[in-house]
Amino acid sequence: MQLRKRRKKKKMMSLNPSTFETIVPSRYLTFSFPDPHHHRRRRHLRVAVLDSPSAVTSSDVAAVWVPPGRETDWIFSTFSGHLQLLLSSTTTNQPLSRLILVGKTPSQSHPSSYNSDLHHPSSSAPPQQNLAPLLLALSPKSAFLDNGEIPEIPFLIYEDDVVKSSILEICVGPCVGEMLVENVELEIDGVKEFRRRLRFKRMPNFVQSQIRIVPKSKSRFKNLPNFEDLDFELDTGVLVQSYLSPMVAGISVISQFLEGQMKNIGFRPKALCLGVGGGALVGFLNAQLDFEVFGVDNDEVVIEIGKKYFGLESNEFIHLFTDDAIKYVEKLAENTIEGDKFHAVMVDLDSSDPTVSVCAPPMGFVRKSVLEAIRDVMRDEGVLVINTIPSSKLDYERLICEFHGVFQELYEIDTGNGDNFVLIATKSKIENALEANEGPFFSKLKSVVSRSYIDSIRKISKNTIAL
Repeated sequence: MQLRKRRKKKKMMSLNPSTFETIVPSRYLTFSFPDPHHHRRRRHLRVAVLDSPSAVTSSDVAAVWVPPGRETDWIFSTFSGHLQLLLSSTTTNQPLSRLILVGKTPSQSHPSSYNSDLHHPSSSAPPQQNLAPLLLALSPKSAFLDNGEIPEIPFLIYEDDVVKSSILEICVGPCVGEMLVENVELEIDGVKEFRRRLRFKRMPNFVQSQIRIVPKSKSRFKNLPNFEDLDFELDTGVLVQSYLSPMVAGISVISQFLEGQMKNIGFRPKALCLGVGGGALVGFLNAQLDFEVFGVDNDEVVIEIGKKYFGLESNEFIHLFTDDAIKYVEKLAENTIEGDKFHAVMVDLDSSDPTVSVCAPPMGFVRKSVLEAIRDVMRDEGVLVINTIPSSKLDYERLICEFHGVFQELYEIDTGNGDNFVLIATKSKIENALEANEGPFFSKLKSVVSRSYIDSIRKISKNTIAL
């Protein structure tokens, strides 16, 4: 006699139609729904609904069709990715109260490689009119107009330059949590470019670190059908993160002082980098500008990933430490003698709170005691260069005021990407800081970063309103 296991019937959770009538801050619900475009094949869609974490005055609702082939990407498959999409999306210049993601059911639970050649954007997307009844059912009562008109729920289009990606490793750090390293092929203005990227699951829409990579053999590249089969080598001579070159350009305000010091035999400027990531900035300062660099990151796994995939090194002139950046600086300020102080302090730290839009530096950094500690580890002619992503104009103005209260002079570079501003603060008054010189350090600086960033540096006086 043959025995068979009795199959247990899966219990399907039913959603109460009234569930979506009101906005509940940060509520996140996912469910499967029959695909109206492929009803005969019994395919299902994954639907995810997220309400704004903060009270918004608008009742605007929008939907996004997940790009085919990217259903497993953390940007679309996690709460944190969904939240960043909501916070960065608007309709009629109003923040959204609810964002709905609709896409094919992911084939697996972890991120997978992607090839746009295998997925035409419209090949598997149901006609928008087929999804209209679903979107209306998922809209809050407040979205319906008082005059009885049925609202039109707009479909927003997600676009980036990624055409292919290959996952190299997914791992977990004690501080940052899950992270992934990937090779990506970008198409920017019709030109192909390859990069290696580091992304954190807690904020997957934000590229933490990236570096340019080039195929080892162009002829081999032409014959290989699979992006994943390509071998790459690192190009560490260029900074591709949009704000890193402006940060390096910020050092130019003390270039005349450095020119004078370089006349001393054996002189090598010292830089402290708070936030290492993949190590692009650390390596660049050392290799291109001959700095001795001290790098601090709070996650040892991130540093190991930098060494394994991004060319990060630890040697006689590159010193790496695992510590909280703020605590490290405060301890250093208590014990540093003048000869050990830094000519440049470079800060690239972002908020670790996934419930707010990407912002930098974290709020804990912008305290007078922390800024004073940084000032105390700088040479008298030293410079602080910090990447900022202000969440609002008001917050940026508050940041400016905090810096003015501690540092002698303040300068700014608008990176031009609409998000990042580089602030440059000096411990002492710098004579002719914005005047170009033709010394060896300044000449070397011009050869590795765009002169346009150096020329765009502007001074922020205490009565100047930034932005």
